[in-house]
Amino acid sequence: MTDQPQDTTPPAGEPTADEPIANAPTDGAEPAASGKAREWLNQLEAMIQDIATQAAPVARQVGAKAAELAAVAAVKAGPLAHKAADVTTDVGQRFAERAQSVAAELRGEAPAHAAAADAAGAPAAEAAPEPAPAGDEVPTA
Repeated sequence: MTDQPQDTTPPAGEPTADEPIANAPTDGAEPAASGKAREWLNQLEAMIQDIATQAAPVARQVGAKAAELAAVAAVKAGPLAHKAADVTTDVGQRFAERAQSVAAELRGEAPAHAAAADAAGAPAAEAAPEPAPAGDEVPTA
């Protein structure tokens, strides 16, 4: 994939941008056309200036309205954010409690055993069953 340089020279017989057009009138029409173009540019410039002058107050009003809407949204979002934080705290605490109970069950420490041990005054570790033997060990009775 090689990029071939493109030939940008015009075909033979066609004028380039800096050459005068071959059949163009040269009898004083150029100053008139140039004057007409300047007049159009001046009119266009005046129109753009008028639009910019008229649009500035509208643009300020749009910006002010956008700022007001942002302020209202911020005021309304504050209490909603606090409520969401409270709900998140509650859900997080419930999730943590459930996760701890599942972890205890997986370890073999049923919550009922821990509650019974607490009621009897014994530590929870003594009330829990002994852990299962690991690997190739055979339990002794």
